[in-house]
Amino acid sequence: MGRPVLSIGNGRLSRRRFAKWSLLGGAAPWLASVRGWSDELPATARDYHVCLASDIIERTPDLLKIVHDAGVSAVWIGAFLYGHWPYPLDLIRRAKAAVEKEGLRAHLINVPLGHPGDSLGAAKGDVPLTPPQHWRMGVTADGRRHSGTSLHEPATSENVKALAALSALGPADLFLDDDFRLAISPGMVGGCYCDEHKDAYRKAAGVSEQQWDGLRDDARARRLTPALRAFLDYCCDELTASFHAQQAAWPGGRLGAMVMYFGAEKAGIRLSDYKNALLRVGECHFDDGSFGSVKGKCDELFSVLFHRRFVAPERAFSETTAYPANRLSAANMAAKLAVSTLSDTRHSMFMSGLTPFPVAHWATLKPAMKKHAALHARLAGHAPAGPFKHFWGEPSRYVGDDNPFSLFLASGVPFAVCDAPAADGWTFLSNQDAAAAAAGTLKSAGSVFVQRGGPGMQPDGGRVLGEKFEDLLALKRELMPQLKGTPLVLEDKPAVLAWYPTADLALVWNLSPQPETLTVRREGSDRQVRVAGLDVEAVDWRA
Repeated sequence: MGRPVLSIGNGRLSRRRFAKWSLLGGAAPWLASVRGWSDELPATARDYHVCLASDIIERTPDLLKIVHDAGVSAVWIGAFLYGHWPYPLDLIRRAKAAVEKEGLRAHLINVPLGHPGDSLGAAKGDVPLTPPQHWRMGVTADGRRHSGTSLHEPATSENVKALAALSALGPADLFLDDDFRLAISPGMVGGCYCDEHKDAYRKAAGVSEQQWDGLRDDARARRLTPALRAFLDYCCDELTASFHAQQAAWPGGRLGAMVMYFGAEKAGIRLSDYKNALLRVGECHFDDGSFGSVKGKCDELFSVLFHRRFVAPERAFSETTAYPANRLSAANMAAKLAVSTLSDTRHSMFMSGLTPFPVAHWATLKPAMKKHAALHARLAGHAPAGPFKHFWGEPSRYVGDDNPFSLFLASGVPFAVCDAPAADGWTFLSNQDAAAAAAGTLKSAGSVFVQRGGPGMQPDGGRVLGEKFEDLLALKRELMPQLKGTPLVLEDKPAVLAWYPTADLALVWNLSPQPETLTVRREGSDRQVRVAGLDVEAVDWRA
C-alpha cells in the first residue's frame, strides 16, 4: 500500500520515523539533547497568569501594574495568528520588555490553525478572522467547507518559520492556543475529509472508495467502528507531528498545547502525546449565561478533571476565559478558580481574546486568587476520593457529543477520577459510554453504572437516573446508610464536596450565588461551614 508520509515543516516525515519519534517520550528527551531545554517540573505553588495583546500592553501600561499587584506572575503575549502577524514583531518585542520591566515573566501565544469565525475578539476589529487564502480550507464529514481547525501545508511550515522569528525575542515558553485542533467545535467528530486528505489516507491505509464513504457515514452517525477509529488515529498522528515539528523549532523554552473543551481523539488530540508538554485543560463556559447554571459549572469541572488524567499538575494550565471580554462577571471569573483548585491545576491563566476583560474585575479577583493559592497549597499532590466515580471513556473521546453526566458533582457526595471502570461505587456514564456498556464493549469492574437511559443504553446491572438535581439528591439519601465514614453535605443545596483523605481535608464549593451554611457529616460528626456565594471553604478534620 505504499509508504505514507506526513508533511513536517519543509520536509516529509514517514509514519515509521514519526512513530519512532513519538516513542521518545513525546519528543522531550530528544529535544533536551538538541537545544539544552530542561524539563524540570516547576514548583508546586499555585500561580496566576494573564494573556494580553501587545498593543494593549503598550497603550495601557498601568494594566501591568494592576495585574502584578493582584498576584499575576506571568503575561502571555499574542503573536502569530493562523498565518498572520497582526502586530509587528518590534511591537511584540517592546511589549515583552515592558512585561519584564514590571517584574513579570513574559511568554508567547500563537494560534496556529485558526477558528471558523471570530474567537479572538479584537477591540478594533482589525484582525483577520480567517487564515490567508493560500491556506487550504477543511471539509467536514458531511461535506461542509470551513476555514481553520484543519491541517494542510503550508500551515506547519509557516508556523515553524514564525517560531524562528519569535525566537529572536529571547527565552520564553509558548502556547499553541485551542484552535490547534481538527474539529470545528466541541462535540463534533472532526478530521478533514477533503480530497487531499482522502487520497492520502486511502493510500496510507489501503482503503477503497467505498470504505472511505463508510467511515464518513460512521463519523456522521457517531459509530465507533474500527474504520473510523483508524482514521481518527491517523488524524491524531498528523496533529501530533505538527506539534513536534513546532516543538523542535522552539529553542528558547517549553511548548504547550491548549486542548479545547473535552478535546480528545475525535478532534485529532491524542492527549497522551502531550504528557511531556505544557497543557492547557479545556473549558467552554465563557459567559454568565453558560457558566451561571449549576450544570455549566459541573460540566466545566468534569472536562478539566478528565484532562488532568493526562498531565502532571505542575504542567497543567487552566483556560479561565471570558468571551466576549465583558460577558463574564468578576464573581463568575473568581468562581472559575475553584475548578483549578479542585482539580490540582497549578497554573491559572486568565484570558479574554485580544480585548482585556474589565479592569474592575481585578479588585474581585485579587482576594480570591490569594485565598485559592493558600487552599491549593494544602491539597497539592493529593487525589480526590469518594464513592461517586468520574469517568470519560474511549467512546466519549472518539465519537461523544461532549455532554457528560456531570451533575452528580453537585450532590455533595465525594468523587474519584477514574481512567478505567472502577471496582466499587457508582460510575456516571455519558450516552456514548452507556451505549458501549449496553453493547458489552465497556465492562464494569464492580462499580454500578449510572446513566440517563434511552434506546440501546441499558447496561446489565446498571441504573437509569435522570440527570436532574432532585433525582441525584434522592440517590444520595438512598445511599447514605452505605456511605458510613464518607463525608457528605447534608443539605439539599448544590455543592461540590471534594475529599482528599491523604490530607484529611475536604473542600466545599458552593455552586449557588448566595451564601450558604452547609453541614458536612463524617462518621457521625457534623461540621458546619459558612460558604460565600460561588466560593470554596476547607473542612479540616485535623483542626
